[in-house]
Amino acid sequence: MRRLLAAGLVLGLVAGCAGSGPEPVTLSVLASSELADLAPVLAELKKDTGIDLAMDYRGTVEASNSLTPGQYKHDLAWLSSDRFFQLRTRKTGTHGPAPLATRTMLSPLVVGLPASKARKLRDSVPGGQPTWADLAARAAAGEFRFGMADPHITGSGLAALIGVATAAAGTGVSLRPEDVACDKLRGFFTGRAFTAQSTPALTEEYVKRQGEVDAIVSYESVLLSLQTTGKLKEPLELIYPRDGIVLADYPLLLLDNDKRAAYDRLTEWLRSERVQRLIMERTARRPIDPALSRTEQLRPEIGNSLYFPDRQEVVDTLLAAYDRATSGAGRQVVFVLDFSASMAGSRIEALRAAFKELSGAGGFDRFHRGETITVLRFAGQVLEEKTVTVSGPGDLDTVNRLLATEELGKGTAIWSALDHAYRTVKGEASIVLMTDGENNAGISLADFLRNREHAPEGKSVRTYAIRFGTADPVELTRAAQATGGRMVDAAQTSLLAAVKEIRGCG
Repeated sequence: MRRLLAAGLVLGLVAGCAGSGPEPVTLSVLASSELADLAPVLAELKKDTGIDLAMDYRGTVEASNSLTPGQYKHDLAWLSSDRFFQLRTRKTGTHGPAPLATRTMLSPLVVGLPASKARKLRDSVPGGQPTWADLAARAAAGEFRFGMADPHITGSGLAALIGVATAAAGTGVSLRPEDVACDKLRGFFTGRAFTAQSTPALTEEYVKRQGEVDAIVSYESVLLSLQTTGKLKEPLELIYPRDGIVLADYPLLLLDNDKRAAYDRLTEWLRSERVQRLIMERTARRPIDPALSRTEQLRPEIGNSLYFPDRQEVVDTLLAAYDRATSGAGRQVVFVLDFSASMAGSRIEALRAAFKELSGAGGFDRFHRGETITVLRFAGQVLEEKTVTVSGPGDLDTVNRLLATEELGKGTAIWSALDHAYRTVKGEASIVLMTDGENNAGISLADFLRNREHAPEGKSVRTYAIRFGTADPVELTRAAQATGGRMVDAAQTSLLAAVKEIRGCG
């Protein structure tokens, strides 16, 4: 009898142990919208660990803006990046420890083109490796039309904006306020054909419009997954811009410290080798551990990762630049060019060369479709004035033919010419003054400044002066600063570099 009781007791204990798995728990998660593709992985999570994630999907930027320390409404946040959240809390002066964060997987921001278009693009650039600048030049010329998600709402959209702007700055470091003081993004964003308020909506719109556009900008995982849907007329080829990419690392943030035990179980499971491979296979995201062998489609090298801005001010400026660039409103740039006799020879040739660069392979600095360009040649008086709105190469040929003239005049009426330029501006505009001499005709600088003070038009129009030769740097600086602009000294660099430095200012 005792043996039977002992055996029953042992069997009961074994049965009890066999039936007791991990304690079930449900965690509420504020998540980036593209993480909806993790559903099969999360089903495995619940089966293995008892952890059920109740996902609340939103755009990454929108989600980050809803996270207020001390007032969290979710147990966890799972975003493509927490850098937007970090900037926001820093700006608001929030104190206290940041939420515990664990990186879970990786995906770079890339550009997807139909294979035939990608081949043409690669064949047209050195080494077959396009840059953001290459794409910007083609967009400005109307040869590259793309879709991207809204950077005000989504992580992929803001990552695209930051990536393009960082590449345009060309500093090799994170963007600073001075790097975005001038808007060099208009040319690139003239190519934006459509947008969407979430990543899933972006891919849906691309499928509808794939015959009308050239590309889609999003995360590598999103575009690789799109390939498997059977909805594409032509397979996509992914471009990893040579001048750098922004990388999503999908951190999981602990918002409710009372859920720490479940959070630790969750992150340990997600970062295990088996699950990292499962994530690769199911969602086409890269593993955190670089030593873990990647699937064939994830083997391309992603190149240099671009730094994320460390100030909210920079992101705010970029978003404002994006809004201007995509508003559909035209912008005028008035070039007031010295064609006096002292410009003969190398100086006039440098000026012509600069305009040819801006008309062709100027990258981020190239003249773009929809931009209105006014060229005003002067000597002792205004010699000629021509305005074109760029709709194709022919319009830029008109500008370059105008500058090819050998007609140079006597005298240098700098301030009369600049005063005339202000009377030609309409709407949003800026003025670029280039001169190599001192004023010896027409009105004085004092007269010009007085006219500006009392003139009703052009109050918001800035002048950017480019000095070369013997032009007076003090007077040029004074005139530029009086209008909110600045002077650039081409004598310290080159005329082309000086023009590019102020390109997009205004």
